[in-house]
Amino acid sequence: MKSKLALSLFLSLTLSLYGAAQNQPSGSLKDCIDYGLKNFGTIRIAQYQVETAKQQGRQALGQYLPQISATGTSVNNVKLQKSIIPAGVFGPEPSVFIIGQKYQTTVTAQATQTLFDQSLLIGIKANKPNQQLAVLNTRQTREDVIYNIASNYYQVFVAQQQIALLRDNLDRTQQVLNILKLQRDNGVIQPVDYTRTEVNFNSTRSQLNLAENDLNLALNRLKYQMGMPQDQTLTLSDSTLLTQLPVLGQSQFDAHNLVSFQQSEANLTLQRLQYQRLRAGYLPALSLTANYGMVNLGAQTINRLYSNFVGFGSFGLRLNIPIFDGLQRDAQMKQQRLTVLTQEEQQKLNVSSYRLQFNNAQSQIQRTQANVQNDDRNVKLAQDVYNITTLQYKQGTKSLTDLLNADTSYQQAQSNYINSLINLCQARLDLEQSQGNLLNFYNEL
Repeated sequence: MKSKLALSLFLSLTLSLYGAAQNQPSGSLKDCIDYGLKNFGTIRIAQYQVETAKQQGRQALGQYLPQISATGTSVNNVKLQKSIIPAGVFGPEPSVFIIGQKYQTTVTAQATQTLFDQSLLIGIKANKPNQQLAVLNTRQTREDVIYNIASNYYQVFVAQQQIALLRDNLDRTQQVLNILKLQRDNGVIQPVDYTRTEVNFNSTRSQLNLAENDLNLALNRLKYQMGMPQDQTLTLSDSTLLTQLPVLGQSQFDAHNLVSFQQSEANLTLQRLQYQRLRAGYLPALSLTANYGMVNLGAQTINRLYSNFVGFGSFGLRLNIPIFDGLQRDAQMKQQRLTVLTQEEQQKLNVSSYRLQFNNAQSQIQRTQANVQNDDRNVKLAQDVYNITTLQYKQGTKSLTDLLNADTSYQQAQSNYINSLINLCQARLDLEQSQGNLLNFYNEL
């Protein structure tokens, strides 16, 4: 029995750990985006909005379907109304009689079916663009999540690379310090040379502490954009950013590919339909009405409250013709027309803005490409200078100052190259966004 219990606990623990591992991203950019598209809150909100649009469509359609209701009342007329029949009708004296009965039950059912109402028909017609707008909002949300995660991923990556460079620089400086300490103790160099190098070592260590803090902040921002708990561990594992430059094809611009443009178009369609709906309010509306009910008669005692029912009913057509509303609808139509004109002008401005963003993104990526190539050459040159200076320093032909300057130049060249590479990735991200290709960018990762 104990062995079975232990086995059960072991399996439960194993499965729970396996499930947690399956839900945790491996650390590549694509995995982080996958995680964010499943867990970030705005994705669920957008999905709720799609479902809300569907229910709004059902509501609009329901207004053109039969409307049926039923009512029932049971009353106790504590004091019945009395009326007088003038003298000469049933006798020489006026007669007093009671109207109604003490107890009365009435059950009524009403039904209405709209036969023609142009404003309701236009409301039904708006269902499709309204649902399209909800779907576009979902796509916009997905693109925002992809952009934010990728951008923050680059920030984390560059912080990690800066830390690696600073640690490497600390190791090199520590080796130099070890040599200088022996030379200082043997009187080969002045103590000030050792102190100057120690100052550089301490300065680099302070920079490392700041870089590690920046890395924690960047990781926290990335976890937030992914919808990941802050206490969960996340380790980046995508090293291809340093080895594979982004492949850039021929860039073309078409505003119709942008989800923001499509959102504006869908919203503009809805505004035009709203204008048509207001104008349709001037048209007559025709509907079919019917009702049927039952009322009990002669219920002078409570025990006959639900007996002796007789029925009544009717059906007919109801025609509603708007004649004059104080020019309220005319004012609403003019306001809506101005809204449509405003959005049309805004759409033209948006297209110009989209074009500007695309042109700027193209210029930025061309500049960053040139910087990457130039900084890559500088890294190789700085490394050669550092290696040669190190050898010459050991041979005694170069001074400590030359060695420290060569080390600083090598470190700066590496840092510039990493920043240029990350800037190129960010510029590509901005270019993809300006073309409306973020989903393709994600799918090609």
